[in-house]
Amino acid sequence: MSIEETVNRINELARKAKSEELTEEEIAERDKLRRIYIDAFKTNLRSQLENIKFVDEDKKQ
Repeated sequence: MSIEETVNRINELARKAKSEELTEEEIAERDKLRRIYIDAFKTNLRSQLENIKFVDEDKKQ
């Protein structure tokens, strides 16, 4: 499942939770999908931060 599909399913469950109660299976699915999304977000952020290169323009070479 792609991140976009994961987010869409999380949103579906969130809308359903506002209008009616979620079943135990849906709550477990929501929690699992949230964890997948958070882990993917953290991995992406960590990757971006690791690829940042600082340049000191004031430093003479």
